[in-house]
Amino acid sequence: MGLMSAITGNATEVSESKIQETIGPLLVEGEKVDKAYQMIRDFFVFTNTRLILVDIQGVTGKKVEYHSIPYHSITTFTVETAGWGIDDSELTLHIHGIGEIKKEFKKSIDITEVQRALAKHLLN
Repeated sequence: MGLMSAITGNATEVSESKIQETIGPLLVEGEKVDKAYQMIRDFFVFTNTRLILVDIQGVTGKKVEYHSIPYHSITTFTVETAGWGIDDSELTLHIHGIGEIKKEFKKSIDITEVQRALAKHLLN
């Protein structure tokens, strides 16, 4: 991930092996990682059963908060594609009982692929 992405907080896709090191012990039997993205130190992970937001806290990063959102709690979502210039793509999740969560994606990430992964879980 480049310095500019780190400064702006834009997400980049993470390999399955790296995310397994981070959240592997949290996964239940039969749960698989579909997609994972990293924003500076934090992650958000689409599994076949839920969305997991990983918030790495403090200077050392030893304190970690794991926020598990079952797909049935996501009421709607919005995807905004990148425009010309420095615009980035954006995903907004509306979560029952929580409110809204927004994440920005670099232009190199295919936001329609993120949308398909989310829609696959919400529409089945």
